Amino acid sequence: MLTYSFEGIKPEPLYLHLYKCIKNDILDGILTPGTRLPSKRSFAKNLCVSSITVENAYEQLKAEGYIYSVPKKGFYVTKILQSVHKTKDGQTEKIIKNHVSCSNADTGCCCDIDLVSNRIHPDNFPFSIWAKLMREVISEKSSALMEKPPCGGIMELRSAISAHLKQFRNMEAEPEQIITGAGTEYLYTLIIQLLGYDKVYAVEDPGYKKVAQIYRSNNVACEYIPVDNSGIIIEELEKHHADVAHISPSHHYPTGVVTPVSRRYEILGWASRKKGRYIIEDDYDSEFRLAGRPVPTLQSIDVMEHVIYINTFTKSLAPTIRISYMVLPKKLLERFYGKLSFYSCTVSNFEQYTLARFIKEGYFEKHINRMRNYYRNVRNKLMKEIKNSRLADISTISEESSGLHFLLKIQTELSDTEYIERCRKNKINVSCLSQYYNKDSGSTMDIQHTIIINYSGIKPEDAGRTAALLCSSLDSR
Repeated sequence: MLTYSFEGIKPEPLYLHLYKCIKNDILDGILTPGTRLPSKRSFAKNLCVSSITVENAYEQLKAEGYIYSVPKKGFYVTKILQSVHKTKDGQTEKIIKNHVSCSNADTGCCCDIDLVSNRIHPDNFPFSIWAKLMREVISEKSSALMEKPPCGGIMELRSAISAHLKQFRNMEAEPEQIITGAGTEYLYTLIIQLLGYDKVYAVEDPGYKKVAQIYRSNNVACEYIPVDNSGIIIEELEKHHADVAHISPSHHYPTGVVTPVSRRYEILGWASRKKGRYIIEDDYDSEFRLAGRPVPTLQSIDVMEHVIYINTFTKSLAPTIRISYMVLPKKLLERFYGKLSFYSCTVSNFEQYTLARFIKEGYFEKHINRMRNYYRNVRNKLMKEIKNSRLADISTISEESSGLHFLLKIQTELSDTEYIERCRKNKINVSCLSQYYNKDSGSTMDIQHTIIINYSGIKPEDAGRTAALLCSSLDSR
C-alpha cells in the first residue's frame, strides 16, 4: 500500500499534497506504467485522511493525464515514454516526452436565449469596485496618465499579471516578458511579425474560426491540423510542415478536450526537434475550470523556451474590456524589442492602472472565485433541467468540467442546419460542433447533432426555459 506523510506540509489542501506526491512518484518512475492505484476508500484509511481527499487527488491526476480509470476496476498509471532533454542550465536530464497509451459560429441574433456569444450579465461585473479604483487612479496617477507607456504596457500592470500567473498558474514569467495589447487578435498580428511571414502556422481542426481568419488575412500559410481526444495530432503537424502551432491545451474550443500531460510533452518535443518552431498556448478561459485545480500550462513545463503563452481578461471580466497579454520566451525578447518596439501600446494608461490595482489588491481573485461559483450554479441548473426533460432519453452531456461550455449530443433525424434554424425561430441561438470544422476536414469523428452549450450569457433562472426551447425546437415546423 502506498504511504505518504502529511506531517509538516505547507499550508495547502491535503488533496493537493497527495496529488503532488503521487505525480512525483510517477515522474520519477517509482510508480510504473500500468500500476493500479489503491482504491479510494482503502487508500484514505491507510493515510488517515478522508475519501474526498483521495478522490480529489485522483481526479486532478486524471485530468492532467498522469493516471486513467477503467470502469469497475480502478485507477492506473499512464504509460509515458522518456527522453533526454536539456535543462535551463545546459545540463541534461530525463523528462517526460512522446507517447501515451491509455485506455462559432460567433454570430449575433436577436434571440431571447443566446448559447453562442460570450456575455456577462451587468449584475456580475464589480462596477462599484471598478469605479472606486478609477477614482483613485485619477487622483493619484494624474501625471502618469499623461505619459506614453512602454510598447509592452505599463510595468505596474505587467508586474501584477506576473504575480497572478505565479500564484494561479505556477508560471515563472518576469514582467519584462509580458506584453499587453487590446485583445488577442492584435497580439496574434504581433506574433506573426515577430516570428515571420515565411512560417507555416497551424491551427486546430475543429477550432475557433477567427484564429485561422486572422492568419490568412495576414497572408501567411495556415494549415488545419486535426484534433483527437488528447488534443492536436503531432504526426499531422509534421505532415503539414508546420513551424508554429496555435493550440488551446487547457480547454480546447469547441470540443472541450483537456490535453493530457503526455501529449503536452509530445508537443514540446515536436517544437524542440527543429530550429524556429514555436507553440502559441491560448489559455483563454483557464480561470473557469469548475472541477479540481487548473491544469498546468505548457509554458510552466517548457525548459527549451518554445512556448508563447497568451491570455485575455475579456472572458474573466467582460468582453468589452479589451485587455489581453502574452508571455514571450526570454530568447525572443531581444528580437521583439529590436523589431517591434516602435509600436505604441494599444491599451490606455487609465485602463492599465485600474486593472493593475484590481489584481494587486485581491479584487480579481475574489471576482474569479465568485464567478466560478456563479457559473457552476448556472451549469448545474441547466444540466439538471436537461436531465429532467425528455432530452434525457435522447441526449448525452460531455466535457462539462472546464470552461464555460459543454457538449450536448442529441439523437435526431434533423440535420445540424435544420436544428439551428428551428432554434432560431424559437428565439434561441445555438451552434453545433460540425460548424467549427474546416470544410475540407477528413475527420472521421462522430460530430453530427452535437450542440455547443455556451452558458456564460444566461442566468440561473433561464435554465428551465433554455431546456424547454432545446426540446421544442426538435418538434417545430
